[in-house]
Amino acid sequence: QTGRLALYLLGLRATCPPPKPHRALVTWLKYYLEEDWRGSQRHGRPLTSHYQYGLGVLALCVHHKRVREEVIRRLLAAQHHGRLGHSAVGKAHTEAVLALALTCLERRRLVGAGLAAELRATVHMVSRSMAQAQGPDGIIGNIYSTPWALQVFLATGMCHTEPAYSRAMAALLENLDAFGTAATMAQVLPVLHGHSYLDVASMSCQEELDTLTPLDMEPLAEVPGNKTVQLMVECAQPWCFDLQLYDQRVSTPAAASLLDVLWAASAQDPHFTFDTKDTPQGPYLTQVLGLEARQEKRNYWQLLTAPSTPLLTGIADYVPRDGETLILRLSEW
Repeated sequence: QTGRLALYLLGLRATCPPPKPHRALVTWLKYYLEEDWRGSQRHGRPLTSHYQYGLGVLALCVHHKRVREEVIRRLLAAQHHGRLGHSAVGKAHTEAVLALALTCLERRRLVGAGLAAELRATVHMVSRSMAQAQGPDGIIGNIYSTPWALQVFLATGMCHTEPAYSRAMAALLENLDAFGTAATMAQVLPVLHGHSYLDVASMSCQEELDTLTPLDMEPLAEVPGNKTVQLMVECAQPWCFDLQLYDQRVSTPAAASLLDVLWAASAQDPHFTFDTKDTPQGPYLTQVLGLEARQEKRNYWQLLTAPSTPLLTGIADYVPRDGETLILRLSEW
């Protein structure tokens, strides 16, 4: 509940609603955050994830609500000890969200002077880390974590001095077709207008005009024909007897996504099984051939196109080419 309610409250604040209807939702978010954090006493992390928890803290800050100092310090400790994310991509997402949340707390003066100085230093360190992690294509983490990084650069003013900002923005403009869900559009639209989620906290609602108009969407034209892709499943864990667990050709319609390929593989071979979970960014691969990726075991399903190029989009958004070889690899972070 934490991350979804946080995103809803961020969006609600941006619509300039009357104060009463959403006060109860803010109270619920505070309750969920307290329940979520109880997991840290046993597992050393929230029951959901640091990413969702960071969204919750950001949403509370945008609604001008304080967060207990104990919680903030635990988030700082998680950042300093490298306990964020299940991969370089997941780490980039989480670091950026936490950086926005910490910047908001410091800017809205919701913490004391000493803690505010610590928050500024941490956010500066995260910003430099993201700039250094930028790939040669300009992307930071993957295409979906890049808007989060750009929001941090905008919120901290580094967009004027950091060369990584212009390179990341150029990469974003080249890959706008990857943002096809409401959640991913919500991440990228503020950046395209030179804003971050922090700007929602200081909106002057009296000056906002109602510019929302319905948009008639034309259905996408169907791509004729079929294609065949090679689907491979690998286990890079030391406890796996074989590296390669599956290697089959799969036929699908020409416009099929990677998720469609997985469904076609399961229809073609009853022994091929997989499972996903829904996230705001779309379905996330959690299990293949009975092998489950689990955060507590520090492993995840890495998506690659042969020989070793990580996919920049999710399984529902990536459309493989005819003859392409796709690799699902259970890896450790």
